[in-house]
This record gives sequence, structure tokens and C-alpha cells, in this order.
Amino acid sequence: MRVMRTDSRARRISPVALVMALLALVALTPVLRAGAQDATPAATVTPYEAPENVGDLEGSIEVDGSSTVAPITEAVAEDFQEVAPNVQVSVGVSGTGGGFERFCNGETDIADASRPIEDEEAALCAENGVEYYRFEVAFDGITIVVNKNNTALTCISVESLADLWTEGSDVTTFADLGEGLPDEEISLYGPGPDSGTFDFFNEVILGDDVAPRTDYTPSEDDNVLVEGVSGDENALAYFGYAYFTENQDQLNAVAVATESDLSNCVTPSLETIANGTYQPLSRPIYIYVKAESLTRPEVQEFLRFYIANTGTLSEDVGYVAAPAAVYAGAQEKLEGAISGTVEPDSAATATPES
Repeated sequence: MRVMRTDSRARRISPVALVMALLALVALTPVLRAGAQDATPAATVTPYEAPENVGDLEGSIEVDGSSTVAPITEAVAEDFQEVAPNVQVSVGVSGTGGGFERFCNGETDIADASRPIEDEEAALCAENGVEYYRFEVAFDGITIVVNKNNTALTCISVESLADLWTEGSDVTTFADLGEGLPDEEISLYGPGPDSGTFDFFNEVILGDDVAPRTDYTPSEDDNVLVEGVSGDENALAYFGYAYFTENQDQLNAVAVATESDLSNCVTPSLETIANGTYQPLSRPIYIYVKAESLTRPEVQEFLRFYIANTGTLSEDVGYVAAPAAVYAGAQEKLEGAISGTVEPDSAATATPES
């Protein structure tokens, strides 16, 4: 915004004129801010350009980890197959924790992760000499779901979620969650302990010092949870937003309120996840890439394709794309990782004890 010079000679301004000028400035502030933002060049993602020899690439790429991130990686792998038909990409869903265990033992090239790597996992990677880079791929909103025929529970507070999922909870029926709800026993389904969704949910809902209940049906595969809830009218579960959108004909999403009186219920959607109003269950999701694997041409091209297209593909499968600046920065980081000019992210995390 251009700054105008003021005349050094003092002038008398009437109080009315001064007030009017101030009101005008206040009214113009949003416009001026918008103009200033528009004047800043927007980061752009460089479209993927396949090299001439991409069809000659061969090999296999092993991915494992979060079932939340898996739909994105699977979509990328499917489209990459058309570009490099001789490269086979295998995508497993052992959960974020299970994926990191395999990754840090050197068994996989890429770990899908719905949370950042934990200190113990980073230490295992360091112990085994596995260096890695982390890339943010999208945003997710953990979604509370019930059976399609359950139209009674439309909103639940964070406090009630904590009461429901705490170890030793005396919440057993929907009626225990609030007045007017049916006196029917709740069948709980949820991610298993190897899931990053399990870790994130417990951290933001229960807190660090509260143990979660174990008397529920667990699975690291969200498809299993979807099947369980869709077949049980008294079921309740939580998992990644994309699995809800894919199965809306069988499930209802329950809005979440941070106030116990349910005065600020927010339903998960692409809009509420993107603008941050769906709290506290919105989160970024990631992939971790083994530095050694980036020396292989087929892995390099797969990652170039992944980052260039993940914004579009993440939205196609029901997630929220990260800002373009995130992907543009990831492209720059990837090229530095390939050339060896960017230090692995693992260098800033845990190292084995001496």
C-alpha cells in the first residue's frame, strides 16, 4: 500500500470531520487488507511434467500406514500407473503406528501418517539408520458417525465425547449423553491403538493423562468401522472424513460443540475443516519418505507426481487440500532432498542414545 506524504503545516480539522474520516478508514480497512494480500504473488504448484523415459522406469514402491491417508496415496498410485506402468506401488493400511514401525525398520519406502512421528518412533528410525523427509498432503476432520437410521443424536459436546471414551466410563446408552435421546445401549467402534487417528483423538479429547476405554470394537482399517456402524442402528464411531463422505448413504455425521450446552455445534464439511471452525478434530495429514529410497528414479518420479497432484486428488477422495504454498514448498523441498542439498527432517528429531 502506498504511503502518502503529509503537509508539515498544521491544519485545523473539525471534530465532526475527524470522526467521519476515522469511520471511513475503519470501513476501508478490510478492503485495504484485501488489496495488500492481492498484491502479494500467490504461490503456485508446478504441474507434473513426465520425463521422456518415464515409461522405462521399473521397480516397486512399498507404502504402509494410516488408513486415513491411504485413499489419497491409492488415488495417486492409480493415476501414476498410467504414467509409469512398470512401477508397482503397494499401499498397506496397518495404521500410523504400524506403518512407522515397518518404516523405521527399513521395510517400506513411504509411511502414510495421520499424525507426526513420535519420539520413540523417531528414535527407532535413528537406531536403524533410517533418515526421512516429511511432506504435508492434506487436511482431515475426524468425524463422529452414527447409523443412518439414528436421527436423534445430531450434536455432541467435547465434554460428552470425553465422558463417553474415558476408561471406566459409566456412559452406556444414548440417554446418558443428553435428555431426549433414546435409552438404547451404544455399540462403540473406533480405530485401534496402532492408528494415528486413535492417538490424535485421545490427545485432543481426553488429554495426555487420561486412558481411553477399551470395551469397543477396534480396527486400524476404517472400512471395517464403516461396515460395523452401517450394520448396527445403535453404533457410534469416529474416523477420517473421507470415509464418511464415501458412505453418506449409510451414515450420519454428528456435529461437535466445544461448549457443553451445545450452543456452537459445527458439522464437519470441506468448508468447516478448511476454515478451522470444526474444532478440535481438524488436523493435517502427512507422508514420510525414506531418504535412501529417494536415490531411486521410480521413487523420485512417484513423489514428484504425488506432490504435484495431491491437492486435486485429496479433494477427489473427500479431504481438504492444503494451501498452494504448502505444495509449492514441498516441491522445492523434494528437489532439494533428491539433490542432497536439503537436510532430512529426521536430523532435527530423536537420535539413538549414546
